[in-house]
Amino acid sequence: MPRSKSSSNSRKKEKKLYQLSKGYWAGHRNIKKVVKETVVKAFKHAYNDRKDKKQNFRSLWILRINSACRLNDISYSKFMNGLKKAGVNLNRKVLADIAVKDPDGFKSIVQVAKTHVQNQTSAAN
Repeated sequence: MPRSKSSSNSRKKEKKLYQLSKGYWAGHRNIKKVVKETVVKAFKHAYNDRKDKKQNFRSLWILRINSACRLNDISYSKFMNGLKKAGVNLNRKVLADIAVKDPDGFKSIVQVAKTHVQNQTSAAN
């Protein structure tokens, strides 16, 4: 059986690696060893940043909800507690969107939360 050479496959791998490093600067784009290290590191950062993006957006939504709550004289924690007691199942993404785009609608949601927080405190006394 004739011996198969791997030159075509290795060239394909190399070509793919250089395609991935397109746009990189200096040796990070054309020196094979450096290209491989750079591409692997870039993939690692991309993976981690996809996870971090979720955390960053949640923080942003909480920040927006909190500022809208403060304008309506209630703290974020009491607001979320009141919504939970009222059985309102809106996630933070939707609440933040309502707070930014429809302040009057958000005010009515805050009123629902406030009534349930007041009912809870009066029942405890």
